[in-house]
Amino acid sequence: MSRTILGATRSPLLTILLFSLSFGLSARLSAGPPAQDAAKPAGGQEKPQAAAPAAPSGDYVGSETCKTCHEDRPSKGFYRDFEASPHFVTTLDTKKGPERQGCEACHGPGKAHVEGGGDKTKIFAFKGASASEVSQRCLGCHQYGEEHSNYARSVHLQNGVACADCHDPHHAKESQFLLKASQPALCYSCHLDKKQQFTRPFHHRVNEGLVKCTDCHNPHGGFLARQLRATTSEDLVCFKCHADKAGPFVYEHESVKVEGCTICHTPHGSSNARLLKRAQVNRRRPPRFTT
Repeated sequence: MSRTILGATRSPLLTILLFSLSFGLSARLSAGPPAQDAAKPAGGQEKPQAAAPAAPSGDYVGSETCKTCHEDRPSKGFYRDFEASPHFVTTLDTKKGPERQGCEACHGPGKAHVEGGGDKTKIFAFKGASASEVSQRCLGCHQYGEEHSNYARSVHLQNGVACADCHDPHHAKESQFLLKASQPALCYSCHLDKKQQFTRPFHHRVNEGLVKCTDCHNPHGGFLARQLRATTSEDLVCFKCHADKAGPFVYEHESVKVEGCTICHTPHGSSNARLLKRAQVNRRRPPRFTT
């Protein structure tokens, strides 16, 4: 038996099916989105968080308002250091909204913070925030470009290293890139095993300042092992300085095409001349004497 509704014929079985689907959909919508686990995933790796939606423009007060309290707090000349930094240029950008200008571009809208008499819970503070939260703030502006676009999936972030662990927007020791310290001292603060490699008799002149760690590695991540700027087989990193070894040659070392320069050389340092892995690489047979 069937019924006719608005000129269309519908069976009782179809009616029950449509009712079940509508009931299930309404129950799912009323339940809301699933709760997110704030803890780190297994293995201690940080997962990048989605950027928070922009707040209404009325929630922003501008950097001049911040200056009234933070001109010399939390340290002497705090705001003056900000005015001398590259980030201060954002206050002059009239094409973008207040969420991309000055202090609030990093710390978020400050209206509630000001009305709360400086309540620190009403504004984003980098101190105590996770590496993922800190880096997400920076990537809001700096993720557009080859140098930084892979940081969300980089080895550094997966090991809990945030942008602010290497960079300091307020008290940078190095004006270029707002680094907390110059290379290689900054890299050695974590990579102690590499520091001793560069003290070997034969080494790339990183300690002397002629070569930098970032000449070969991209600290912001990439698609290659050890965050290298080129694959081992291509050796573009090596040929950038050692152009005379690039060839082409009539007689080439076949293993270099497959495994690259590091099949014979250790790039950081070695006890052997020419950074060789072995002191003696010539395997010539001793001469034979006949009588």
